Amino acid sequence: MSASPSSPPAKVPYLRIATEEAFCPKEMLDIYRKILAAPVVDPGFLSLMGFYMSSPSERAQHIMRCLVDLDDIRIQHMNESGIDVQVIALTSPGVQVMDTDTAVSFARFANDVLADGIRRHPDRFVGMTAFAPQSPREAAKEIQRGVNELGMHAAVVNSHTHGEYLSDPKFWEIFEAAQALDVPIYLHPNTPPANMIGPFMEAGLDGAIYGFGVETGLHALRLITSGVFDRFPKLQIVLGHMGEALPFWAYRLDYMHAATVRSKRYDAIKPLKKKPSDYLRDNFHITCSGMAWHKAIAFTQDVVGEDRVLYAMDYPYQYAIDEVVALDGMDMNPAAKKKFFQTNAQRLFKIPERNHS
Repeated sequence: MSASPSSPPAKVPYLRIATEEAFCPKEMLDIYRKILAAPVVDPGFLSLMGFYMSSPSERAQHIMRCLVDLDDIRIQHMNESGIDVQVIALTSPGVQVMDTDTAVSFARFANDVLADGIRRHPDRFVGMTAFAPQSPREAAKEIQRGVNELGMHAAVVNSHTHGEYLSDPKFWEIFEAAQALDVPIYLHPNTPPANMIGPFMEAGLDGAIYGFGVETGLHALRLITSGVFDRFPKLQIVLGHMGEALPFWAYRLDYMHAATVRSKRYDAIKPLKKKPSDYLRDNFHITCSGMAWHKAIAFTQDVVGEDRVLYAMDYPYQYAIDEVVALDGMDMNPAAKKKFFQTNAQRLFKIPERNHS
């Protein structure tokens, strides 16, 4: 969070479309309170939402106030920071911490709440469909409903679901639907699962500082090595936070994947049709959410292509107007900068042209 400047960032010759922005229906917090009151609570969920829902800190209060708002507060902050459009998704862990029946039902409810907000502010908001991986068939149906009834042309999943990953073929009905509907899936972070979180938590590193990126990068890499993209070659995945570091590991991923295949060390590592870095270039889009760093953006554009790198703020978890100003000032050719801020998002999320003055 940063203090609001006296005036918003300067006018620019492009729209600023922020592509990883969170919301939370108030009703989801009621469900979360019941989960947190149970005798046994997932340690990552307790560390994440248990903290934000109970802390009197300025940061926690800001986040909880902004998450539940789809009107005045959010629009005010967008205006103050020069954000023309937000692409909004249900905050982590969404419905994935719930039991199956509750998750399926609440995903529909949350999507309807978001759709109502978009109808109230059609020039400012775009939505991603939340779904419950607990029921892959219902998840596929909800992605289809998001497209056909709600006008949402992307979906969001908050990484693992009770410690399970979408690399398991039992979930692939979700990918089949997403590919058929041309819907990108935003693979958003979650806290590490219970069997991973211990060493992170004892050092205070389980959250956005490191644990989120490690866990979500692992999930994305599992999708690659399990053959998801050989089975669904047109499937598109969106990763935030500069690709959860995977673009920076591309050389080593290629080398060690090939070496592991040759060694026949693991049954889970089989030959793929392409190198891991090829899937990063062909099947992934990368946003800079939480990583307003020109050097990292430029590197990632070089690795995966400037058509696949997009702007995001990570609101309200990271609401920093000075970062918008800094990225406006990047030494980047105007055509690439417009792709980064505007046209890549319009194409990926099927956002209609907005008037811009």
